[in-house]
Amino acid sequence: MERILVVGVTGAGKSTLARTLSRRLDLPYHEMDAVYFTGPDWAVNEKLTEDVSRVTAEPLWIVDSLGYPEVRDLLWGRADTVIWLDYAKRVIMPRILRRSLRRTVTREVLFGGNRETWADWLSKEHPAWWAWSQHATRRREIDRRTRDPRFAPLSTLRFGHPDDTAAWVASL
Repeated sequence: MERILVVGVTGAGKSTLARTLSRRLDLPYHEMDAVYFTGPDWAVNEKLTEDVSRVTAEPLWIVDSLGYPEVRDLLWGRADTVIWLDYAKRVIMPRILRRSLRRTVTREVLFGGNRETWADWLSKEHPAWWAWSQHATRRREIDRRTRDPRFAPLSTLRFGHPDDTAAWVASL
């Protein structure tokens, strides 16, 4: 495990696990949303492919994302391990709601200096709405990729519950 993708739906705990593994395995951690969103009003990185290519050309890294469409194949093609947090909606939704509520109330600064706002909760792009509406689609996409012959060399670890993930991390 030297080039790791931590994948799953929004709210699964990808970033938390990636940070933990980064410390434990001494791997450089790259938060995909911080690479993707680079400015106010959720501005998107115009050099995303170049930046992700540079990160994944390194021998050691961990990224917390399935990958945005323009870099998805690049990430999957250069990883050696995929850790899939395949959690049910009943696990994901309370997590994402708590996180978004905390971020909104505290005005936590996020990627590119952005913040979640009360108005954002009405948007289909809000993390809570996104997690709910994209749960099945994301699971299918990740499942398809783990079976894709192009990515057959990848070692895939699939965890169905946070307790399973925690037990695995504790065993490292």
